[in-house]
Amino acid sequence: MQRRIVDDLDALLGILPPFVSEPLRHQEDLTDLLEVVMDLGRPPEARFPTHEVVLSEKEVVQQDLEYVASRIGAFGDDNRAGIERTLHRISAIRNRRGQIVGLTCRVGRAVYGTVKFIEDLVQSGKSILLLGRPGIGKTTMLREVARVLGDELKKRVVVVDTSNEIAGDGDIPHPAIGHARRMQVPTPTMQHAVMIEAVENHMPQAIIIDEIGTELEAAAARTIAERGVQLVGTAHGNTLENLILNPTLSDLVGGVQTVTLGDEEARHRGTQKSILERKAPPTFDVVVEIQDFNRVAVHADVSEAVDVFLRGQPVAREARWMDEDGALRKKEEKVLPFATSEEPLLKRKEARENVAVPRIYIFGINRAKLEQAARERQSEIRIVPGLKEATVFVTCKAYYRRKPQVVRDAELAGIPVYVLKNNTIGEMRQFLDSLYSNRRRIDDVGVALKEAEEAIAQVMNGTESVQLNPRSSYVRRLQHLMAERSNLASRSTGRDPQRRVEIFRVI
Repeated sequence: MQRRIVDDLDALLGILPPFVSEPLRHQEDLTDLLEVVMDLGRPPEARFPTHEVVLSEKEVVQQDLEYVASRIGAFGDDNRAGIERTLHRISAIRNRRGQIVGLTCRVGRAVYGTVKFIEDLVQSGKSILLLGRPGIGKTTMLREVARVLGDELKKRVVVVDTSNEIAGDGDIPHPAIGHARRMQVPTPTMQHAVMIEAVENHMPQAIIIDEIGTELEAAAARTIAERGVQLVGTAHGNTLENLILNPTLSDLVGGVQTVTLGDEEARHRGTQKSILERKAPPTFDVVVEIQDFNRVAVHADVSEAVDVFLRGQPVAREARWMDEDGALRKKEEKVLPFATSEEPLLKRKEARENVAVPRIYIFGINRAKLEQAARERQSEIRIVPGLKEATVFVTCKAYYRRKPQVVRDAELAGIPVYVLKNNTIGEMRQFLDSLYSNRRRIDDVGVALKEAEEAIAQVMNGTESVQLNPRSSYVRRLQHLMAERSNLASRSTGRDPQRRVEIFRVI
């Protein structure tokens, strides 16, 4: 498979001040450029996959930021703008008065050829959901899908383009999407409404949508699929298992519900009476996990994959990758659902201890005030320098509502996001109270699962049955799953709030 990359770098260099663009032009690895960062009062930097380069000793001044802003499109509600008919994205950081104090100029590239991984699936007419970590190439593949559907398969295609991520800035979409039509979304919160408008007003045969992340968007996706329109989209999450266990988005793959079986049916199945089952047909027929730039994993039958996962059995999928000669290879493989993996107890204990102290990444939050609030509350926290180390993301309302990239990255990574109204000590005290209240609930889950492990061991060693402590319905469901995967029976007894799980041998 031959890939062709179009990056329009000259267009990006043309909007930068000369003291930034000229040093860039002399970089040997310019074709690998990721983004250029210009922050008020700091030297400009260029970021590459493996390193960063300071482009000038001169510090960025307000006139330099205005120079760039005057040469690009208008900033939207999400503080993003672009260069017309390119895929480059310029994101702004503003101060409290709304003035721009920083710019991130990200290189956008159209990569032709990535659709080869899933071209047969696209041609089948099935709805396809792409999953993968941020930056792995989901949006790039969506562009290719739009082009293939519109140009090669001659379908009526509409791209619902939030923040102009797929087809670039300006009223005329980038040629990378071929003859597909593009509908722009004025603000990210309106994405679900534009999805419905697309299918009702423009009679598409296929709709392309990036980053399905809310219940409203999931519901809109189901509405589109039920009308017989092929839907190709991306969602927050790296794997099918992530999606199944995500209460907001699990409807995309059919949803999950607890079902109580009769005694005879439970004996026939060899399970306890309360089991997890898929609630409805999935919105998407196929799920593709993008693992890296040259490898994907395909769940060709989502209904079957979800059903097998909920039974705790190995899930079959097809691995696809490019060999050294550029040929597409395929191989069937089976993977255990991560919830069923036999992880040693010591490893689980270490994992719980590693998250005992919240690792907080702050964005637009006064660090000194947060640390003061933590001392007052006698709460142990650790503020970390990057998202990769964080278990909690904290920002304030003024920043969050603009949806800068770092917020979107945190949400994509599944990091809990806390939004403070303002930068006051009072707000930070409330945040810490809420944080530790939630962590106590998480700790309770850990204690409950440990209790279930010990009860399972007792029953397997000869004890007739063991009753566990009262727990919430969610925790009881996890305890039932643990018993089932140890080939033991379980049932819930009593009434809330005293309802509890009893574990015993299958008779």
